[in-house]
Amino acid sequence: MASTAAMSAPAGPEVMVDVEERSQDWTRFAARFHEIETNVERVVRGKHQEIRLALVALLAEGHLLIEDVPGVGKTMLAKSIARSIDCSFRRIQFTPDLLPTDVTGVNVFNQEQRDFEFKPGAIFANIVLGDEINRASPKTQSALLECMEERQVTVDTETHPLGTPFMVIATQNPIEHEGTYPLPEAQLDRFMLRLSIGYPSAEIETEILGSHTTGSQPLTDIGPVNDAPGVAEMIEQARHVHVAPALRRYIVDLVEATRHHGDVYLGASPRASIMILRAARAYAAAEERDFVIPDDVKALAVSSLAHRIIVTADAVMTGRSTDVVLQEILDEVPVPVAENP
Repeated sequence: MASTAAMSAPAGPEVMVDVEERSQDWTRFAARFHEIETNVERVVRGKHQEIRLALVALLAEGHLLIEDVPGVGKTMLAKSIARSIDCSFRRIQFTPDLLPTDVTGVNVFNQEQRDFEFKPGAIFANIVLGDEINRASPKTQSALLECMEERQVTVDTETHPLGTPFMVIATQNPIEHEGTYPLPEAQLDRFMLRLSIGYPSAEIETEILGSHTTGSQPLTDIGPVNDAPGVAEMIEQARHVHVAPALRRYIVDLVEATRHHGDVYLGASPRASIMILRAARAYAAAEERDFVIPDDVKALAVSSLAHRIIVTADAVMTGRSTDVVLQEILDEVPVPVAENP
């Protein structure tokens, strides 16, 4: 498909060829996205929307926070994504005694070379799983800030770039508070999306049990369907999805509404607008479009904003959650209407 701007030009032969080539590009993008998506679904069953949003975060160069109870497939989702795209994968088990240098790396003295040598930490991978991130001390949690925002690590004034793709998938248990350190707002704001996988249906859980009867693990049954250079190419392509000025203003209006809602104590930051924009581009490309529509923004709004706003104490007492407030905002903010060509 071509964007609205492209269709308003005179339909000469050269223009038609260019439109057809671009249409094929987005068809290939959607096919590759669907191939990865289907491969992951062979392991994480019955969670189509959650898998799609996780891959959107990957292709929008964002990071993912999964907040859910133990045993629902958080770690399996991260591992299956890494295996599907043939990327390096590292798992960091966050504990109270984990040090920042365990995450970022450290300079050690090499006796043979008589000089300091940098030993990379666990953050140097394409997909990094931070398991139970809220169990580490605030000092260790803050070691991730530069990595997530700047995609680099600075140790002793020396900067080391991280690879592409690079995504942090962090998990935390929302109901266990003993021995945990809540993530500060500055770090929560670095996550593009927050997901909750939830329990599977009875039918899906029965299928999961069936896949374990032979003694083999489902993760060993899938292989890569893409690679790191291929994903990097998709990331670059997603950046060129067109977002009309009216859609950009719609995103800003949604974020602005969180700052003035009566039940919201702390609204979303400008970074939230940027994250929604980037995620919407990847979401539209996955739908085989080179332009964003309001439904793309709506599909991402709650996952993009729920962890960035704080509702008032009175609202919490009356049982009003961030999801409820955000749904009200989505219903109230006017959706831009497409202009006639």
